[in-house]
Amino acid sequence: MAGNSQRRGSIRKASTKKGAVKGTGGHGRKSLEGRGATPKAEDRTWHPAAKRKAAAERLTAARERNAPRRSKHNKAGDRAVEIVAGRNSVLEALRADMPVSKLFLSTRLEHDDRTKEILAIATERGLPLFEATKPELDRMTDDAVHQGVAIAVPPYDYSDIDDLLDAAAAAQEPALIIALDSVTDPRNLGAVLRSAGAFGAHGVLVPERRAAGVTASAWKVSAGAAARVPVARETNLVRALEELKKAGCFVVGLDGGGDTNVADLPFSTDPLVIVVGSEGKGLSRLVRDTCDAIASIPISRVVESLNAGVAAGITLYEVAKARAEAQ
Repeated sequence: MAGNSQRRGSIRKASTKKGAVKGTGGHGRKSLEGRGATPKAEDRTWHPAAKRKAAAERLTAARERNAPRRSKHNKAGDRAVEIVAGRNSVLEALRADMPVSKLFLSTRLEHDDRTKEILAIATERGLPLFEATKPELDRMTDDAVHQGVAIAVPPYDYSDIDDLLDAAAAAQEPALIIALDSVTDPRNLGAVLRSAGAFGAHGVLVPERRAAGVTASAWKVSAGAAARVPVARETNLVRALEELKKAGCFVVGLDGGGDTNVADLPFSTDPLVIVVGSEGKGLSRLVRDTCDAIASIPISRVVESLNAGVAAGITLYEVAKARAEAQ
């Protein structure tokens, strides 16, 4: 019936009523704005570039989780435990009495004379032995050629200059200390330690920054001397030399332009600190100004300089000879 409001469909539902819109300017501006700049390929989740980026991020996160845990050191801050890999390297490290916290062997290791000696030394020293799969050893050694064998070396326990002076006092000898200025090669440090042990030095002094520390390489080159000769690590080398001078030591630097020969080294029989610089730059200016004397080693003109290990060995020999003659 006309006008019957109860008839189905006679009333528009409120939810479908559009209502009036004033003007069209707003719609025009919205259509002109667009969607903005096109995202980079790696930011579009469905794009292959984005998938490669996500895979790389997952790989980086996995490597960080599996990296060696860091152990706190009393002077140098946090340093990672060092891993020595390879049968020859591990055997040399064990022969040199390097402090080892763990020995890792592959689960399917084919033994030879080297591995038998490694196991014999490890058993004698009571080292913890762990079996590891090849993927685990690959990850632990950063894909180095490990040959199924690796060891973990804890951070070196450094001394301070008072410990070096105490060692000289305990031996009832005038102090003999080698200080290294900007020597960054740990093998040079190992050679210096070996010479220091051979000629009776009471310790080696190294700065904390821009200098080599006692790493696995230094241990191996020292041939066990790193276990007997203490190494002091100080923040400021010049300040440490000044403290040693106040304690009664004379400081002699080695440099190609020295005013005396190491064979006639002044203060050889007195408490003495011998400062060796890097092979390329030599002594730094501040360290040179701190020295009481500068000595040089006469060498052929064909050779420009000697490395720190050789220079320290020659000088220590001359000091040991002078002290023996003075007795």
